[in-house]
Amino acid sequence: MKVLLSTLNAKYIHTCLAIRLLKAYSQHEFDIELAEYTIKDPVMNIVSDLFQRKPDVIGFSCYIWNIEETLKVIEIVKKVMPEVTIVLGGPEVSYDTQYWMERMPAVDFIVMGDGEETFHHLLQVIEGDRKFHFVYGVAYRKGDEVIINPPRPKSDLNTLPTPHRFPEDIPNLGKRIVYFETSRGCPFQCQFCLSSIENGVRYYDIERVKSDITYLIDHGAKIIKFLDRTFNINHQYALEMFDFLIKNNRGCVFQFEITADIMRPEVLQYLADNAPPGIFRFEIGVQSTNDPTNVIVKRRQNFEKLSRTVSIIKNSGKIDQHLDLIAGLPEEDYETFRKTFNDVFALGPEELQLGFLKMLRGTGLRRDAGKYDYTYMDQAPYEILGSHKLPFADIVRLKRLEDVLEKYWNAHRMDHTLNYLMTHEFPSPFDFFQEFGDYWEGQGWQKIGHQLEDLFTRLAAFLKQRETKRMDVILGLMKLDYFLNHKYKPRKIWWEQPLAKDDWSSLMRKVTEHPELVSGNFASLGLSERELQKHAVLEVLPFALDDLLAGRGNGAEASTGGTVLIVLYQQNESELPVFYTMKLQPAELL
Repeated sequence: MKVLLSTLNAKYIHTCLAIRLLKAYSQHEFDIELAEYTIKDPVMNIVSDLFQRKPDVIGFSCYIWNIEETLKVIEIVKKVMPEVTIVLGGPEVSYDTQYWMERMPAVDFIVMGDGEETFHHLLQVIEGDRKFHFVYGVAYRKGDEVIINPPRPKSDLNTLPTPHRFPEDIPNLGKRIVYFETSRGCPFQCQFCLSSIENGVRYYDIERVKSDITYLIDHGAKIIKFLDRTFNINHQYALEMFDFLIKNNRGCVFQFEITADIMRPEVLQYLADNAPPGIFRFEIGVQSTNDPTNVIVKRRQNFEKLSRTVSIIKNSGKIDQHLDLIAGLPEEDYETFRKTFNDVFALGPEELQLGFLKMLRGTGLRRDAGKYDYTYMDQAPYEILGSHKLPFADIVRLKRLEDVLEKYWNAHRMDHTLNYLMTHEFPSPFDFFQEFGDYWEGQGWQKIGHQLEDLFTRLAAFLKQRETKRMDVILGLMKLDYFLNHKYKPRKIWWEQPLAKDDWSSLMRKVTEHPELVSGNFASLGLSERELQKHAVLEVLPFALDDLLAGRGNGAEASTGGTVLIVLYQQNESELPVFYTMKLQPAELL
């Protein structure tokens, strides 16, 4: 019996741990192949590939991001291969199982919960006596009736074989994200999250975990993302793992979901003292800072402790942080969410992810949807359309904010400019992104694509139409950010008046004849005028850039003079641009 284990990943760079776990558990007894696709692949292409592999059984791993596309595939597969047995598993079909069996007659079985032992037992029974009532954790059909068997006890994780050592995965380890778990379960009971349904946390033996990670790094893995719902819930386990990864990373990057308000001081101090910059990335779910909301969704959270943890990590300069918010939770209206957004943005995360509440099957909030007047999409991802506190009109507004937040802040295309705007020109970060998002949609830009230059010209247009003050300072910072967005010396600029050729030549001579007047280590580089012409851009800014970036004033003080901005390209191993400054007296401004 030939078995195919398949899934539709969100992107090509993603991999599916679930189907590898199933294969590892059952491959000693059955002929099992893996077949991964993406939700962007044409359905007929997927079906054609599955057809040519001639399987007897196909198992699909199902999530909110792929369930609807997966069902389209299954519908056609069953028509072209009516004899094939279709098995579904995964978090999206482990709840409301009766619904899925009734919606999709082409599905023969659904595996609920932990799948390794259940799927293996199911394969044995399919090939054997077909007494499916003995397979705990499975839903199946008996004539026109759907039978849902009792659940199977949770697996002892240390009895599961490793899913990380398939030879066929080795060529792609460096090109894709490797998903890894050191534990299953979550101690918290957040009512919007599927993890709240499983009580307790189970761990893999730590020495086994270290061995698997060493194997992956030895064979070229570049990014390992841990799926643990709260990686730091066991402080000693987390500290030992952090220590191991610091000592054995060899350039690999590791991503974790952590709960910041329970991070122990000794763990924070260890990371600050020992973590190499760039190898760790923390995802921290804040979701809301509104106390009544957190009480309702059973999310115990000490925002003061969380803020302290995030600030310590940020000040260490070692670890990027990705903070998550959820709009639409109970008792969270537009104004309280504005406060939530500003509370979290003030922590200075490298990324701030604004998501919208999804009414996941099996969660407490979905069960209590009527209590809060929730309306939501009938099909995955079950995103809310309105609630007792957040009508659809406010959701639409927040969608506009989310759009420019992603394009500008999370993409880090204009950090200097945005920090200035949110400090000096707008009441708060939320107000900047909301006002800009409203303008963006009003111009119809959400319907068309954009290049880097467009992001700058569109921001400039927005700021000019609202008659923003100190546009000369803002445009100067935008020029700096634009230059820093290029790996090589840019061939074009987006502003209307570049330096005149004579002014450019005059400044170039001054820089090369008096390198001691330039900031930082510029003089020690010993660059000739010819080298500068090849690798540098120059621009005159009508304010003291160094003072502004150091927080001294707002750049509008006429007496401070100006700045020659010098940006160098391809001068170090990172190949990132580096900028220098040379002060100009007021009389020297061009």
